[in-house]
Amino acid sequence: MTLAYGLVTGVLFGFLLQRGHVLRYDKQLGALRLVDMTIVKFMLAHIMVAMVGIYLLHDLGLVKLSLKATALGANAIGGLLFGLGWGLVGYCPGTSVGAVAEGRLDAVFAIAGMLVGAAVFARAYDALLPTVYAWGNYGKISLPGLLGVNHWIVIVVLLACYAGILRFLERKGL
Repeated sequence: MTLAYGLVTGVLFGFLLQRGHVLRYDKQLGALRLVDMTIVKFMLAHIMVAMVGIYLLHDLGLVKLSLKATALGANAIGGLLFGLGWGLVGYCPGTSVGAVAEGRLDAVFAIAGMLVGAAVFARAYDALLPTVYAWGNYGKISLPGLLGVNHWIVIVVLLACYAGILRFLERKGL
């Protein structure tokens, strides 16, 4: 059943990516050049819905959260590699699969690159643990945990901030 949920949510997410026009190369390039905020707005809206949905499901006892350790070194290097790959091929993991589904075969190269990168990472993981993963490792932390407040307080504040950012971007026509 878990696989069925994954398939349904994946197809729904792909549909939303397509309807939001974020699969288009010009939108990807515009986001990287900071001249078209379509993808930024899509991601902010997605984060807003996801954080409310996940924590609501958690509070209802329907899902279990599994925090990963905050390792600044691994996050920084991973983010740089992700951004480099996105900049080189013009697709991130979700948009590359969506682009292939639309018939754009150039995205196949992006997917192949991601698979090669994943294989290299899997082989290097044991060597990365005592090095890159140790740099700036703060353990399993969360913003509500650091602040010592209920997670809904943080969520409401973030929702207000993100809504403000979305409103600003819309008013500027970005």
